[in-house]
Amino acid sequence: MASDESGIFHIVMIKPSHYDDDGYPIQWLRSAIPSNTQACLNGIAEDCRARKVLGEGVDIRIELIDETNRRVRPDRIMRRIERTGGRALIAFIGVQSNQYPRALDIARVFRARDYPVCIGGFHVSGCVAMLDDMHVTLREAQELGIGLFAGEAEDGRLDEVLRDAWQGKLKPLYNHMAELPELANQPLPLCPEDHVRRYAGAISSVDLGRGCPYQCSFCTIINVQGRKSRFRTPDDLERIVRANLAQNIRRFFVTDDNFARNRNWEALFDRLIKLREEEGLKISFTIQVDTLCHKIDGFIDKAARAGVSRAFIGLENINPDSLMGAKKRQNKITDYRQMLLQWKRARIVTLAGYIIGFPNDTKETIRRDIEIIKRELPVDILEFFILTPLPGSEDHKALYDNGVWMDPDMNKYDTNHAVTAHPKMSRDELQSTYRSAWEWYYTPEHMETVMRRAAASGISAGKTMFTMLWFFFSIRYARVHPLDGGYFRLRFRTDRRPTMKRENPFRFYPRYLGEIIGHHFWMAYWLARMGLVRRRIRHDEQAARDYTDLALTPPSDEEFADFALFAETRGGAEAVDKRQREVAARDSARAAAE
Repeated sequence: MASDESGIFHIVMIKPSHYDDDGYPIQWLRSAIPSNTQACLNGIAEDCRARKVLGEGVDIRIELIDETNRRVRPDRIMRRIERTGGRALIAFIGVQSNQYPRALDIARVFRARDYPVCIGGFHVSGCVAMLDDMHVTLREAQELGIGLFAGEAEDGRLDEVLRDAWQGKLKPLYNHMAELPELANQPLPLCPEDHVRRYAGAISSVDLGRGCPYQCSFCTIINVQGRKSRFRTPDDLERIVRANLAQNIRRFFVTDDNFARNRNWEALFDRLIKLREEEGLKISFTIQVDTLCHKIDGFIDKAARAGVSRAFIGLENINPDSLMGAKKRQNKITDYRQMLLQWKRARIVTLAGYIIGFPNDTKETIRRDIEIIKRELPVDILEFFILTPLPGSEDHKALYDNGVWMDPDMNKYDTNHAVTAHPKMSRDELQSTYRSAWEWYYTPEHMETVMRRAAASGISAGKTMFTMLWFFFSIRYARVHPLDGGYFRLRFRTDRRPTMKRENPFRFYPRYLGEIIGHHFWMAYWLARMGLVRRRIRHDEQAARDYTDLALTPPSDEEFADFALFAETRGGAEAVDKRQREVAARDSARAAAE
């Protein structure tokens, strides 16, 4: 450990990746999803530096590393710190359950040299919030002398950690789960330009609210960030946008789990509309919403004017019984098509999450449901996940308390691996069905259909094509979830998971080179193949505008029972019957009013 004579304190904030099935960290030259935790923690750390929380004579130096696009070299980090002098804190931030094993593996190297290490994020916070005893993975960290941080770091909570690390007295646990901070007027969440440009498309991130009022049993948000929503202000949002624009960063991912439940949504959209329409600022956003947002008067229209280009929707399933079992009561399948068509009319690309592995799912019903979605719902991008008892969720707590077997390897808790038993499918069958689901949806024929629907709705068929190919390629060739995807896979032989044997260089490097060549060949092939489709669509503009199909046809109340969406899924008939009762009650109320 370096000496403290220089009065320098290094904060190295690492957002770890996780291992692929071959044991290598998933890492790219350009990765896909920015880490909002790093933006928030960087802003808080900068505020600590400005306030000189370690004293007037201490120079706080901050380093950000996102392992999804930058290799973590503990030996080089320690040499750099020791060459400069001073003390340090190695902070693993925003660590999810699937990233926790990788965080521990890196942390062991630092602890071997007596560097203070602290780990925070959803895994630590979720376990502390939901379990009565200390989870085995947290005990393992504490036995290594690693401090754990549960909760959020605003309101001066990072100050305490920094002071303890400076004095060499990190606590085993900093538990701030009982009181979550308000978000208004907090330090500006912001990452430096060179950090942001490591993400494909140079996209930044911002959270405008935390917490969710719903009770979905598979969700960790409600137990980590709370059921009481907390919000940033329009002034906060404008400051964040302008600070990013000063770095020529114009694209943003709003990481709120459900922006439609932000009670300040309209004021936030109005501020963005003002910036775009009155000042001409060219900014765009991706947001996450629920399936009821179209019922909020003006929400989708203002989203479009505010610069929203993509909306991720928690569709989750088309089986009402599965939705009820997961306490996803707010999702009404009878609203799905109308909701998606409203996003289409606003010229906003829709991405929908779809969970497989509910108790009644089988390989046959999953394939049937995907074909129904392709035919009857105008969704653009479908993302598949396996129902996973994530630490911090009600599902995990129920299994944990009842002693039900769950895979002990946290690396698999990425919603892409089967980690517990299913009543109707073996783990291998569920895993193979998950991979097949992507193949069933992303066929060349359906990708062409989605592009034609986009063109008919005034959405760029080309941009839709590139987004679909990103998802298609990530699963089919890179063999990772698209949210873990990126451009140009980085793989280092010596970074393999310690529990797996290091490969012979004569085997590793030829395979890695062949993988790179193969990936680029198939990337060029599919870009060329689907590019021909895009040119055909652009060539006949009239035909593109006139294109229609069942999914683009607004449903009438009388037609619901004719759709396979309701006729072929469990609970569909009950959903239609309920909808018809609601329509009858509405018509009766209108008649009485007249």
